[in-house]
Amino acid sequence: MKNKLKVSLLLAFLFLACTAVLPTFAQNKAVDTVSTVDVQFTSIPTAADSLALRKKQQAVSQAQSVTQMASATAAKASKSLPNDHPKTLWAIFLAGLVGGFAALIMPCIFPMIPLTVSFFLKRGGNKKKGIAQAALYGLSIIVIYVGLGLIVSIIFGASALNGLATNGIFNFLFFLLLLVFASSFLGAFEINLPSSLANKLDQNSDKGGLGGLFFMAATLSVVSFSCTGPIIGWILVDTATTGALLAPAIGMFGFSLALAIPFTLFAIFPSLLKSLPKSGGWLNSVKVMLGFLELAFSVKFLSNVDLAYHWNWFDREIFLALWIVIAALAGLYLIGKLKFSHDSDLPYISVPRIFMSVILFAFVVYLIPGMWGAPLKFVSAYLPPPATQDFNLYNLQLNGGTASAPSVDLKDIGPRKYEEGFTRGKVMDLEGWFDYDQALQVSKKVQKPILLDFTGWNCVNCRQMENNVWSNPEVHKMLKNDYVLVEAYVDDKKVVLDKEQQYTSSYSGKKITLLGDKWSDIQAARFNSNSQPDYVILNSKGDQLLPAQGADYNPDNYIKFLKAGIAAYKNNNGSN
Repeated sequence: MKNKLKVSLLLAFLFLACTAVLPTFAQNKAVDTVSTVDVQFTSIPTAADSLALRKKQQAVSQAQSVTQMASATAAKASKSLPNDHPKTLWAIFLAGLVGGFAALIMPCIFPMIPLTVSFFLKRGGNKKKGIAQAALYGLSIIVIYVGLGLIVSIIFGASALNGLATNGIFNFLFFLLLLVFASSFLGAFEINLPSSLANKLDQNSDKGGLGGLFFMAATLSVVSFSCTGPIIGWILVDTATTGALLAPAIGMFGFSLALAIPFTLFAIFPSLLKSLPKSGGWLNSVKVMLGFLELAFSVKFLSNVDLAYHWNWFDREIFLALWIVIAALAGLYLIGKLKFSHDSDLPYISVPRIFMSVILFAFVVYLIPGMWGAPLKFVSAYLPPPATQDFNLYNLQLNGGTASAPSVDLKDIGPRKYEEGFTRGKVMDLEGWFDYDQALQVSKKVQKPILLDFTGWNCVNCRQMENNVWSNPEVHKMLKNDYVLVEAYVDDKKVVLDKEQQYTSSYSGKKITLLGDKWSDIQAARFNSNSQPDYVILNSKGDQLLPAQGADYNPDNYIKFLKAGIAAYKNNNGSN
């Protein structure tokens, strides 16, 4: 009886199963006469299906987690970018401070320190009043020079100062200006302000009180201009080309602070005056060495013009040859083998001269391998791009040892637009693109993210990133194999856009006819930035995947940024 019951239950179960399967079977054979449009069937997953579904969900979850981590990493990097600007101002302040201390040991100022301090101590009647007058005198010096910096900022404004760094005419004028200053320091002539101005200020300094002290400081500024003028000019030129509105004032503050400190310090501690070295021929030697330094810096500004306007004659080896000769001449001067007409006799070589000459000759030896393509990472930021060099052993070695990703046929996309204008900016063996729309097509075809590199011919930080970070083997491999590299030279003044690509900017209202202006407009209008370098990672549709990143000289951080971009692209490649 029990067996019959079991059989009956089994038959019933089979009947129900058949009735559930038959409609689907009939529908698949297109012979059913009953409409099943409104009938829904629920599939029951097996254990294998459940396991596969779980793995798929975990993979999606991990991808989302990686993307979030990537965004967090890039966001953290981007949050550190605003700190770059204060660091720049600090660097400007320190440069001004160094310039001010250099001016202190010039023949026009150094002998004045003990005389001025003694005058204040005697004039005040007691030490306390003397210190107060010396402090006010130093404060007046700061006010005068900071005022000069503010005048430069007000006259030019923020946008004009930012444009100075990439303006060919201004860069050429800066080259000539530094050349004149260097000639003055080397003894060709002296740069003096009108003597009538100095006499009038000196007369007003006799009035006494705060006004008298101020005019005394102004008199020192005018009388010492033959020594301080070239240094002031160099600081103003260097700070103006940073593009920061307050840069000239900050630079002048550092310069004037260095000038003001000794007068107050020696008034507080007059006994320290006895420890000062005596004036002599060494003061003129300091002046000559600064002349060599300004001559070396003038070469950089001439190189800027050559790169931006594609003159193509001031190559890297020419730049290095000039620096090698200048450094060698400075070293020979220090050891007494080179002498100018206004130099005093050098009976013996002092220990400081020996140390400085050793540094200079070592610098010459360091630069020489650069004539054959050595990276010279210590000074690479100031040199023209390595691609401007006719013979480069370093690139030959690199090209022979780096494997490339499997190539994809890009014949249908056509040749790289505007490439002929940027061969001198090529970084190692990396093949860049220079047209935005073409880069999007390439990215879609090769299924790789775009690294949009906002750079510039005159960008010092860009050269430092390319030579010190992009040369890292892992970074170089990722840039070459995993990204579509787009080189956006915002300061190029030569390459003209095709007629159909020229437009009027809705951001600035200007007519955009040059490729450099187009990149600059895109960076400002779309990415709200005007600093270089600026690295933006995009998908094949042009959507920004991560916050942009600026200069970061730690290769490990840059590798994390690139890996984050790859992970984000896998989750959102822009194909949908």
